[in-house]
Amino acid sequence: MGLFDFLFGGGDKAAPAPAAPAAAKVDTSGIRIHPSVDGGVKPGAASFGGGTIHCKCASDKVEVRIDAQTAHNHICGCTKCWKPAGAPFSQVAVVSRDKLSVTANGDKLEIVDPSAAIQRHACKGCGVHMFGRIENQGHPFYGLDFVHTELSDQGGWSPAEFAAFVSSVIEGGGYRPDQMDKVRARLKELGLVPYDALSPPLMDAIATHVAKSKGVLS
Repeated sequence: MGLFDFLFGGGDKAAPAPAAPAAAKVDTSGIRIHPSVDGGVKPGAASFGGGTIHCKCASDKVEVRIDAQTAHNHICGCTKCWKPAGAPFSQVAVVSRDKLSVTANGDKLEIVDPSAAIQRHACKGCGVHMFGRIENQGHPFYGLDFVHTELSDQGGWSPAEFAAFVSSVIEGGGYRPDQMDKVRARLKELGLVPYDALSPPLMDAIATHVAKSKGVLS
């Protein structure tokens, strides 16, 4: 007789435990996230090397050239990022600031909030944020510019990978608290893991920067 049989009865095999009931599927109909992902997240192109983005003015559009593929593209619920009309979330990616240049009508740009960590350069005509830049060299994300690739006519940009600051859509009036289970369920359906801060790699990057500044890491 084996030890398990000695302790727990042996003899006949125990009947299998009943399976746990499946969790009820959350109804996500009517939940909108962002026009770029509501129909599914489109894949990027491995060979894509950049393109241009434009503001929404009917003429004399601000043009920004991005000479690289973007990274860390994500859906963001914060109240600071520019969102297209009716969208509760924005979609924003980053690119090295040396790969970004204003190539037309830069005189139409103004900084939305000079006191903010990310200085968002918006078109004075249509209000669209063309890029966000960090000037504080001590900031963990210094050297990266924030861009909205939905403003480009080119396909192939890096796809959205996760959702950040999801709870903040309540502050922005996008959804009520009792709708957030549906919002998070829809994000998961789209393959966008929801976080109430940033993704683990970006949070690790921030913590690493702080640890190095404190001398904890060399």
